[in-house]
Amino acid sequence: MTLAFVHHSRRPELWNRLTEEFAGVVPEYNLHGDINAGFWTRLFTDFPDHQFLLHDTGTDTVLGAGRTLPRTWDGTPTGLGTGLDASIAAAFRDHDAGAEPDALCALGIEISPAHQGRGHSTRLLAHMAAMARSAGLSHVIVPVRPTWKDRYPLVPIDRYAAWTRPDGAPFDPWLRTQVRQGGCIVASVAESSRITGTVAEWEAWTGMAFPDDGRYVFPGGLAPLDIDHTQDRGAYWEPCVWITHDVREAPQAPPSAP
Repeated sequence: MTLAFVHHSRRPELWNRLTEEFAGVVPEYNLHGDINAGFWTRLFTDFPDHQFLLHDTGTDTVLGAGRTLPRTWDGTPTGLGTGLDASIAAAFRDHDAGAEPDALCALGIEISPAHQGRGHSTRLLAHMAAMARSAGLSHVIVPVRPTWKDRYPLVPIDRYAAWTRPDGAPFDPWLRTQVRQGGCIVASVAESSRITGTVAEWEAWTGMAFPDDGRYVFPGGLAPLDIDHTQDRGAYWEPCVWITHDVREAPQAPPSAP
């Protein structure tokens, strides 16, 4: 296996494979965030060098995908903002104003189902750090979607983020991986990414029926969904946990390829 990182600016056609080969990696509802309509396609037109794939050049297989945006950050927890949506908006605002970025914001790391459990997410995270370092940025900042939070949708995100294992490591696997890679848990945000849709859309996205108004937990959801039939609307705020990586420190080597 010969691994390489390929940026969208070099081989954009590889990204066409993600819809089929990465199906189910991201819950369907997460593909319909309110922020997407205004900014998502601009990731590839305005920042093609910041979107990349982990590629097996020998078999021409796509193993993983990483999406990032450069943005300004003052180095404080407050300056991180209120999560994913605000960070995306801030990055494009900085870009349009010609502001010099200080940090690289990780929007997502996805691994193909056929290639999970092989350390590839750590490789993508390490590549983000290398990208930030080469651009003269001080940090990679990550509004993390915790892996196991959907098992505890009624637990507030700040409590969940504070849970630890007996060895003191974070309870959540993705938080734990990032901390092991040198990341610091800085803040928890209950309202990071907004997703709204009609009741029918939410029923299609979740595979559930919502026969009455009220709050519902649903498969893959990190927090409850609010359904209002009078307004024909389902509204959901996805939480996040902010983790920061100081890339000015000596980088940790990613795990070796299998």
